[in-house]
Amino acid sequence: MTAHDLAALIRDRAGLEPVRMGLILGSGLGHIAGQVEGTAIPYADLPGFPHAGVSGHNPNLVVGTLEGVRVAAFGGRAHYYESGNPAAMRLPLEVLKALGAESLILTNAAGSLRTDMPTGSVMLLSDHINFSGLNPLIGERTDARFVPMTEAHDPALRAGLRDAAAAEGVHLHEGVYAWYSGPSFETPAEIRAIRTLGADAVGMSTVPEVILARFLGLRVAAVSVLTNMAAGMSAENISHEHTKAMAPLGAAKLEKILRRFLRDGV
Repeated sequence: MTAHDLAALIRDRAGLEPVRMGLILGSGLGHIAGQVEGTAIPYADLPGFPHAGVSGHNPNLVVGTLEGVRVAAFGGRAHYYESGNPAAMRLPLEVLKALGAESLILTNAAGSLRTDMPTGSVMLLSDHINFSGLNPLIGERTDARFVPMTEAHDPALRAGLRDAAAAEGVHLHEGVYAWYSGPSFETPAEIRAIRTLGADAVGMSTVPEVILARFLGLRVAAVSVLTNMAAGMSAENISHEHTKAMAPLGAAKLEKILRRFLRDGV
């Protein structure tokens, strides 16, 4: 099925009102989709959507209202490391565009590379580093593949998220996110290299979606919940279970920011 076919199927189940914004929710953050007042559609009912390949994700698309704004909340994402396909989220984002969305907020769980950003902190992405070297637009045959990335993380959306955090009294860090392919975690030497390159946090998602969203003409902003200190920076036992356990520490802060952001106008 094409993106437009899937959009029509979703409208049949969730209503015809256009979506204004998409939300993609990272590991341990899927509960936010449950706060949307609307219709939950399992990914399994949407041909071409990712399956529940990672624990801690909630594989449903929820279309409805959050703080008065019509949103489409993705309770999970496909990662490069699941299939070797960096464009795994292309169809869901094409569907989001076909539903009428103009912007996308991405969230993820990430490792902190800064001692002033401990576990439980939240970080607004000012920019990113594609440390993996992979790109979801490889194979695209049109000249649209040459996507400018100078302001990939939309300044106006970022300003709105900063204002929302300040209004809620939540300290929102800001920094550069590096995409590492996974699924293994990084070595201490790789973390030292990424820090030298200017990264403040590291994770296994988000960058492909930013590239795809910009390719589709969507405005983008992204926020990381810091669930651990990166390898070699502490005595923490880094694991996916640890990530899921620590995500709720920052998820409550993130939910406050997102709700205020939507309530104050996007």
